[in-house]
Amino acid sequence: MSERAVPFHCPYCGETDLWPSEAGHGSWECRACLRAFSLKMLGLVRPGGGAR
Repeated sequence: MSERAVPFHCPYCGETDLWPSEAGHGSWECRACLRAFSLKMLGLVRPGGGAR
């Protein structure tokens, strides 16, 4: 897994015009719908359910 994964599309409008935000690590801006959002990895999921 890479240290900085890039989202492929905006979770709100589905467009791909995304740019890193100055708000901090994991923050992105969508230039199509003008929304800002952040991504955070919570952990790995076991096959039977539940996080490690």
